[in-house]
Formats: sequence, structure tokens, C-alpha cells
Amino acid sequence: MTPDARDFAVTRLGPGRLPSPLKDVPFVDDAARVLFDASLEAIRAAGDPPQFEMAGPRARLHFDPTTLRCGIVTCGGLCPGLNDVIRAVVLALHYQYGVKGTVGFRYGYEGLSPRHGHAPMELTPAVVSSIHEHGGTILASSRGSQDVGEMTDTLERMKIGILFAVGGDGTLKGAHAIAEEARRRGLDLAVIGIPKTIDNDISCIQTSFGFQTAVSEARRATQAAHAEAKGARNGVGLVKLMGRDSGFIAAFATLADPQVNFCLIPEVPIHLEALLAAIERRLETRGHAVVVAAEGAGMDLPDAVVGKDASGNVKLRDVGPWLRDAIGKRLGKGGSVKYIDPSYTIRSVPANPFDAAFCSVLGQNAVHAGMAGCTDMVVGHWRNEFTHVPIPLAVRERKRIDPCGWLWRAVLASTGQPARME
Repeated sequence: MTPDARDFAVTRLGPGRLPSPLKDVPFVDDAARVLFDASLEAIRAAGDPPQFEMAGPRARLHFDPTTLRCGIVTCGGLCPGLNDVIRAVVLALHYQYGVKGTVGFRYGYEGLSPRHGHAPMELTPAVVSSIHEHGGTILASSRGSQDVGEMTDTLERMKIGILFAVGGDGTLKGAHAIAEEARRRGLDLAVIGIPKTIDNDISCIQTSFGFQTAVSEARRATQAAHAEAKGARNGVGLVKLMGRDSGFIAAFATLADPQVNFCLIPEVPIHLEALLAAIERRLETRGHAVVVAAEGAGMDLPDAVVGKDASGNVKLRDVGPWLRDAIGKRLGKGGSVKYIDPSYTIRSVPANPFDAAFCSVLGQNAVHAGMAGCTDMVVGHWRNEFTHVPIPLAVRERKRIDPCGWLWRAVLASTGQPARME
């Protein structure tokens, strides 16, 4: 669905009441915008083209930094850069705005529900000084929804003015629910999302943090698979990568390692018989093959869906062992299949330099947005600019690879695999 200009309006708690304490900083005007679509045809066709608010420090603030108390929560699966984001938020609040009270809620949204008994963690510059050197999140995480009323009660009781919610689709939906409940109660509470999805599948956000690190680490696995495949007669190296609904990691890892011969993603249907036949042809001509499969590949096949997880996401059959067994059965004793699943290794490593820098800027812009009184929004990145994206727009649908777009064309050119395996 193509959004229109109204979908990009960011909610504000009220006008800026106080001058910003930032000195010698180029402030961003509230009217500054980043176009959603850069094509000339689309701009000409739209009288009021869809456009994002530009992120950055505002000259006037909604919150008084001297009395403000903030909270941070990290939810969902691990992702490179989580600690970098926490550190960036805490340091920006403390050093740029002089906010002295910031707490971290433990184990995701469970930390906002008293029934779980997770005590909040005081976050100071000293506490977060070196956390970026480690993977994971100092606050820990969890999946699954919690009672919105209970979570809002906690924020109200602790006099939290800004909640920074770091997570993906489910986390942002929870953040939206908290913002709505706060609005219903008339609370002066800003809810700012920071997009965390290793799959890079949040709409209207060009790149999410941790993605570049994930692709870099995934290439280690594909290179190992290639070595294993070449080391055996009719060897097949099979790598399963993250990507339940969107195959961005698999696609970019394939482009990063041209030794990959087959890339399977959720957006492009596959027929097992056609895939096996294509692998056999590859073995006949080259003697080895490397296959990369996103975890959601073949999700349209019978029996692929096996239920739902704690967050309500579709739970799929484990495509890695399923493909390993199917390929092994087809090749019989005349071939060798080596299967590699680096998923937990990839998501738990520290961020690489690019992602570390990216996380720092995301965290800073999240703080600027919250201090200005923005709420129910997520900090995005679009056409090399940082933006404000209303949460309802970001979670409206998953960002997915266009099978007719440039990325998939490049993958097909790199692998040489059939365009259709149906």
C-alpha cells in the first residue's frame, strides 16, 4: 500500500515551551522534510508528495531537562548494536541535555509489568561507558506482550517522561499501544521507538542497525560452506540465515560472496523438485554448490507453518534441516551435504564500526525527538537522512524484497540460478 501525505504526520505532546540548552548546534526546523519517493514521476503526480519529518535537535523543547526522568527498554531477539544504542541514548540525555535520571527496564516489556519482579537498572554514563564493546543488551530482552495498562501504570508511577523502546515490529506495536494509553489518560509521556530488526524488514526505514554487521558475519558462514563444498565429491554447502518474512540478509550475503550459487528467500516461491534438479545440474558441471536459504524460504509450501511464537509471529518449519535432508536424500551416497546455521552467532556479536556509528546517531536523534515532545514515532533513516516515522506507518506492513526490483535482479545475476524454481 502506497502511503499518502497524511500518514507521515508525527504526533506531538505540545509546542516547544523551553529553549534548548544545546550550544553552537545547527538546529533542524520543524518544517524540514525528506521526500518519501525520489522519482520525478511520483513527485509530479502528487500535489502534496509523501514526506518524512527530518530528525535532529530542535531549538525549543517540550520537556524541562532538569526535572525529566527517562526509561529505556529493549525487546525481542538480540541484534548487534543494542548496547551501542543504549549507550548513545544515555550519553545524549546526560551530556547534551543534562538529564540526570535514566533507568533501564529489564527483560523487555516484562520489566514494565510489576508481576514479573524485574527491578529497573539505573543508567549513568559510568554504567554504560564500555557496554558497546560487548554483544547483546545490558538490559536483557524478552518476547511476548504485556498488559498495556500495567505498563503505563509503571511509567506513571515512576514519573517517566520519555520511554525509548528499542525493538522491531512487535516492540513498536507495543510502544504504540502505550502511547495511545498515555494519550487516553492525559499523561505527558513521549514514546520514541528505535528500530531494531536484524532482518531489516521495518517499512519506511531504509536500514536498521545491526544489518550490516549481520551481513558481514553471514559471509563468514558462506565462505566456510564453499570450502566444505569444494572439499567433497559432489559437495553441497548449505547455510541458513535469518529472515522469516524478508530475505535481505540472505540476498546481501549472497552478493557479498559470489561463490553462492543458490539464494532462497521468502519473497520468491520455490518448488522443491525444481530446486533439487537445478542443484544436480550444478554438480554435474562444477562438482560443488553453495546454497543460502533465509529462514522463511519456502513458507508457501505445504506444512511450512507450524504455529505462532510468544509474540504472535508465524512460526515456520526449520527450513535448514528440511533442505539438508531433502538434498541429501536426492544425492544419496554420491554426494555430501554440509549444513551451517550461524544465526545465534551472528545476532550476538558486537556491532561493526559502521553499525556502531549508525547506532550512535540513531540514539542521539531519538533523544532529540523525545525532548522536542514527539511521541508515537520511530527514528528512521531514508535517503541518507535521519527521519521521524509515525509508528502506525512503520508497522503497517513488512518491508520485503521486490522480486522484480534491482536487488533480486542482482542476486540472480550473481548466482546464475534459474529466475523461477516453481
